[in-house]
Amino acid sequence: MIDYNTLMIVMLAFLVAGTAKGITGFGIQVVALSILTIALDLVTAMAVLLAPATATNIWQAIVGGFARELLARLWPFLLAVSLAVLIGAIALTRVDLSLLTAFLGLVMIAYASASLLGLHFSVGLNSERWLGPTVGLVNGVITGMTGSSVVPGTMYLQALGLPRDMLVQSMGMLYLVSTLALAVALQANSLLDLELGLYSASAIVPALGGMLLGQKIRRQLSETLFRKIFFIALLLLGAYLLVRPL
Repeated sequence: MIDYNTLMIVMLAFLVAGTAKGITGFGIQVVALSILTIALDLVTAMAVLLAPATATNIWQAIVGGFARELLARLWPFLLAVSLAVLIGAIALTRVDLSLLTAFLGLVMIAYASASLLGLHFSVGLNSERWLGPTVGLVNGVITGMTGSSVVPGTMYLQALGLPRDMLVQSMGMLYLVSTLALAVALQANSLLDLELGLYSASAIVPALGGMLLGQKIRRQLSETLFRKIFFIALLLLGAYLLVRPL
């Protein structure tokens, strides 16, 4: 049975997360999870994430015109992500969810801190051949355990030195592949049901609406300022999720 208080939290979370994604090209998973896990357990939040994340990431992964070129270059990385998500998700039925929530907070802190400090890495073509699958495996395991696919995959894609439009599209591909693999993993572990599907479907419109709103804001707002505010907020939310189990 649908709880309308939970429904409002879900819709608000994805409106905010979609707006962040519209402005920056990323953030729907980590923002939505950070808000949802304040009121819901981690597995429920991950299940609710599936439909809106898939819808917005299909949009981001297709639009851009570089899909064939990116797939030819990134398929070992993306394949490793997909397979490793299934491995990481095993923890959802074997590890205390409060510990996994704290780990999600730690991941968010690491990501926000690295971004605020302006840490940049560079990956050469020779290193890409072995580093891509390695980072993909790590990223997939973390995604399976926490639902967040930004670390270290997003940093890896940034380190490739892709032009802006290709980078945004490549991130969409990473998030789409991660979300689809997560759906398979949750279903395989019997962690999905009809009620969660209804909550997830209800978040599609707010998420897409938030993306459109974010794209409009991007034209008016300094992206540098927004990113600074965004990462500070992630840092604080991550700290909250880290200490809450204590």
